[in-house]
Amino acid sequence: MRGTTYRRRIAVAAVTTALLTGTLHSVSAQAAPAGPRADRPAACTAPTGPYQRQLERYLQLPVDGRQSTEDCEAVRDFQRQNGIRPADGQATLGTYRISVVLTARKNPNAAGKCPVRSYRVTCVDMDRQVLWVQKGERVLVPPVPIRTGREAEETRRGMHTISWRSRDHHSTLYDNAPMPYAQFFDGGQALHGHPGDLYDGGGSAGCVNLRMPDAKRLWDLLDEGDHVYVWGTKPGTGA
Repeated sequence: MRGTTYRRRIAVAAVTTALLTGTLHSVSAQAAPAGPRADRPAACTAPTGPYQRQLERYLQLPVDGRQSTEDCEAVRDFQRQNGIRPADGQATLGTYRISVVLTARKNPNAAGKCPVRSYRVTCVDMDRQVLWVQKGERVLVPPVPIRTGREAEETRRGMHTISWRSRDHHSTLYDNAPMPYAQFFDGGQALHGHPGDLYDGGGSAGCVNLRMPDAKRLWDLLDEGDHVYVWGTKPGTGA
């Protein structure tokens, strides 16, 4: 059966939760009546997504690049568990990016590309489109998803320093666009929150966009003088 390993893991987690909360009923309880049930999940009918193979591989499903009912249900379960909307079972960019983030959290600097220093360094990995903060070997903020600069407006690589911050900033270059929790590290390029969908469009105009809660967390942690290190290439750009 497709997705057996993944679905067994989900079933075990559900039983464990039930045991802890005291909601698991005896197996000898009266069986539910046959026929449709109001609490039965709706059929999963989302079509094949652009990141089908990647998510099949991540969820330990047979990798064939074609959506099946088992694939759809497994992806939908993953989306629901991680607060991804819509949770419809389609292998979207946003869903794939979260799988990359979760994989990176095991050891974000395994490749050693972000400098290990005695002070805080915000690591911006454009290859994987993830960001984390480390101090020495200690990870202060685990990997979170980001969106860096699009083609011809790439985020500038190298070691930078946060020069100034503006909590409720609005862009002076792009139609007064909101840039909440802005922390500028290279001219007009900044770490800042992005209200709405982080994955709309092909990229930022050079800033490092974050989800609002992640941007606030960085705002509360960092300060002027903190270091930001950027490397790699955003997928889909030629820089």
